[in-house]
Amino acid sequence: MGRSQSLPRGGDPRFGPDADDSASGILHVDMDAFFASVEVRARPELRGRAVVVGGVGSRGVVSSASYEARRYGVRSAMPTSRARALCPHAVYLPPNFAAYSAASRAVMQIFRDVTPLVEPLSLDEAFLDVTGARKLFGPPATIARLIRQRVADEQGLTCSVGVAPSKFVAKLGSTRAKPDGLLVVPAGQVLDFLHPLGVDALWGVGERAAETLRRLGLATVGDLAEAPVGMLRKAVGAASAAHLHELAWGRDPRRVSPEHVDKSIGAEVTFDADVADPMEIRRALLALSAKVGVRLRSAGHVGRTVTLKVRLADFRTVNRSRTLDVPTDTAREMFDTVWALYTALDPAERIRLVGVRVEGLTSAQGAPRQLTLGAPERGWREAEAAADAAAARFGRSVIGPASLLADRDAHRKENPPHP
Repeated sequence: MGRSQSLPRGGDPRFGPDADDSASGILHVDMDAFFASVEVRARPELRGRAVVVGGVGSRGVVSSASYEARRYGVRSAMPTSRARALCPHAVYLPPNFAAYSAASRAVMQIFRDVTPLVEPLSLDEAFLDVTGARKLFGPPATIARLIRQRVADEQGLTCSVGVAPSKFVAKLGSTRAKPDGLLVVPAGQVLDFLHPLGVDALWGVGERAAETLRRLGLATVGDLAEAPVGMLRKAVGAASAAHLHELAWGRDPRRVSPEHVDKSIGAEVTFDADVADPMEIRRALLALSAKVGVRLRSAGHVGRTVTLKVRLADFRTVNRSRTLDVPTDTAREMFDTVWALYTALDPAERIRLVGVRVEGLTSAQGAPRQLTLGAPERGWREAEAAADAAAARFGRSVIGPASLLADRDAHRKENPPHP
């Protein structure tokens, strides 16, 4: 059996930026340490320093880490407390999703200037099919260089690009090219690229599955490709066995789909200590509703189903949802809904986590709006959109949607409606 190899950066000229790209029309573009890089762009004095973005409390989780922080072992999804132990001298910052969304929109527009076939996977990565852009911009590797240059010149950010004949291999290529690199996998050498890699390079192989496969002597993708499918079925099940077998032979027929739409958008917070105070829960739900509203408007989505998530101190999780008459992207409507759900739930135990999620997403363009008798023509959505624009331009010090809602609630208390 072969010896497992990870995804080191570059090094093999067969898969360098100047390799044969004639049959490799799929690009995977991945921004480098995106959240941290946007923060450094806003604060040039942090350049060259270890920067960690994420929850800053004792139960927070790392969202992004600069490469200076990664040298100390800091990784995304790691508890912030662990990151502080590994890299105590780093600068720790809370996320600013309005800024990340604005940067993402600008980067995605650069991609769409090259090809309409862009499939965003998240704020910081996307697949592109550039097959039809060759006549205008040149071969795929040249297009990748053009994109990297524009992202650097126009946004002050770096990205890594994998160029390959399929989405799966292109994504592996961008991982190997990081940070700030370009890697081409020629169509005729896909198996030479894939087979030395560890089995955990395959989509769908997590830590447990990788350990199961290694116990069977399947350490590399090549080992798995040569293994009898019956052995794989016994190890990971019939569906996963067929999926992994196809990937191990470099077969991934999926096309780039620009119509991809998120199924839901949400946010949640884990408290530093378990909470029983309803007002603290209320403040958290206000802030989460505001954050989800920003993300919805940034993505151009509205949704009809609003879901409240509550995790109790004993780790039991309760979800409650309500479907609105018309879709929304405003923090006010989301908060009113989740607060009603929470008060109806009336949990007796202390609370560890709360979350807000909006599902049933559709495009905001042309979506119907809730009409209220006597309401002003321009209302909460316009106010929140204006706050989004101000926050993106001037930073966190400006008034945000959560503050607007809090002001509204204070006004209601001081000026209760007449019966």
